[in-house]
Amino acid sequence: MSAEKSQAKGRILVVDDEDHIRRVLELMLRRQGYDVAAASGGQEALNKFAADSFDMVFLDLRMPDLDGLTVLGRLRETEPDQTVVMVTAYASVDTALTAMKQGAFDYIGKPFKEEEILAVVDKALEHARLVADNRLLRSEVASRYNFGNIIGSSPAMQRLFSMMRKVADTKATVLITGESGTGKELVARALHYNSRRGDRPMVAVNCAAIPPTLIEAELFGAAKGAYTGSDRLRKGLLEEADGSTLFLDEVGELPLDMQAKLLRSLQEGEIKRVGENLPRKVDVRFVAATNRELAKEVEAGKFREDLFYRLNVVHIPLPPLRERSEDIPLLCAHFLVEAAKRLEVKPKRLSPEALEMIRQAPLKGNVRELENLLEQATIMGEGVAIEPEDLPLPLGAPINRAGIKVAVPPEEEDLKKVLKSISRLAEEQVIRRVLDRVDGNRTQAAERLGISRRALITKIRELGL
Repeated sequence: MSAEKSQAKGRILVVDDEDHIRRVLELMLRRQGYDVAAASGGQEALNKFAADSFDMVFLDLRMPDLDGLTVLGRLRETEPDQTVVMVTAYASVDTALTAMKQGAFDYIGKPFKEEEILAVVDKALEHARLVADNRLLRSEVASRYNFGNIIGSSPAMQRLFSMMRKVADTKATVLITGESGTGKELVARALHYNSRRGDRPMVAVNCAAIPPTLIEAELFGAAKGAYTGSDRLRKGLLEEADGSTLFLDEVGELPLDMQAKLLRSLQEGEIKRVGENLPRKVDVRFVAATNRELAKEVEAGKFREDLFYRLNVVHIPLPPLRERSEDIPLLCAHFLVEAAKRLEVKPKRLSPEALEMIRQAPLKGNVRELENLLEQATIMGEGVAIEPEDLPLPLGAPINRAGIKVAVPPEEEDLKKVLKSISRLAEEQVIRRVLDRVDGNRTQAAERLGISRRALITKIRELGL
């Protein structure tokens, strides 16, 4: 692209068989700083469109070789998101509606005024920019949730990848189970964004985070006036997920009455808003996750058996980190790079002793705990390599480089006091190091620690720093 094109406000193609109309539009738009190309007919427009890219197209409706609606259809076959504005002297509601149904962004009749054209151009180019941004975002999201971005080479993870590839591009309902921190939502998003529904956002809800009194309206929506304070119509999450995927995290926390209503939506593919009797059809793919053993919940009468079988069409169990310890070095390398990006520091590496300490740690919080641990170690570590004493307490407390350091007095026998002492010492150590690195700037320190400035000041007072 030439320097002139790159500096222009936008690239516009003007298509009209009338020479004077075409020239007026060209001059008008160039005077405003737009880069303009022109075509005198439909076929010429298609040829120019094939050879170049345009932010928007002004397209005449009536032309001798190919009419505007035909050209519009072919443009959008090649580029479905192309922004097109129809221009015609034969203005009518019917032709306007036809053009809009075929994907035209707007419609303007001849004769037109310059301010009308420029207003339409502003709106059309803003729309084109939003479409381009959304396309880029979809591409980035799809890349982020590519199967290759789920870290692991162990046999357990290879089995997981194989199952995910088979089920991703289907409408099958999936139940993901695993301990806290194993990456259930990451797997759910990978399934969604590697499916034909991936061009739309996945809708996620944490069933444990919604109060029981609000969960029906949250899931199914509510009519205006359906309950106290309901002053407007409210779409539910199932309706928002129409044509996409609904991820039900912590599905085992759903109340029994909501389980019955969710079952109906799964079976019938329809919903009823609170306060309405009319059912509405929805096309939703369900992916659910839980860290509970739902089969045992069914036996205890806490989860509906029929809903369990509806959700458990494809079961994907996620292995805890202790069952795939061979993946820990790969995960550590990945999380250290990501932590360095977030904290805007140089990437660090683990010393062999620190890596071995992590491998031996219980890591009950699984991958999430490991990620947080390494982010803290990136902050605390002084050198290029993270050593055992740089690891957050209590993990790093018992051992120094010589392997003999103990952070808590050995005569202390009260477990609660020991844990409190360790926690306080860990907080103090992290805060001191961050404050040192930002020369005592509390605002910068709070940003690095991921807390508010007020919370940091409170901690400083509590710890007597």
